[in-house]
Amino acid sequence: MNGINLISRERDRQILNEGWTSEHDAQYTREELLDAAKCYILASEACRYSIDNATYDGGYRKGEDVPKDWPWDGKWWKPTDDPIRNLEKAGALIAAEIDRIQNL
Repeated sequence: MNGINLISRERDRQILNEGWTSEHDAQYTREELLDAAKCYILASEACRYSIDNATYDGGYRKGEDVPKDWPWDGKWWKPTDDPIRNLEKAGALIAAEIDRIQNL
């Protein structure tokens, strides 16, 4: 699958399995969707660097504490060791933010 398909599949999963519909996402008016996407982008990048890299001190890797900039309860922070999977999640969150803005 290409990137667009992977992101679309993740967005569909978020809607169908988690219930994160456009109506639900409308409540996030303080950049929460973008902040979450940024965290997953950093998680993707952190997968490629040594655990000793100070740039990623603060929870961007699977098994670490939740990042300080994660906008929601820590139970929703689910990074993986797969950089592509983290980017799928980030892309789907960006798509959700686009939809939220378009629905204003």
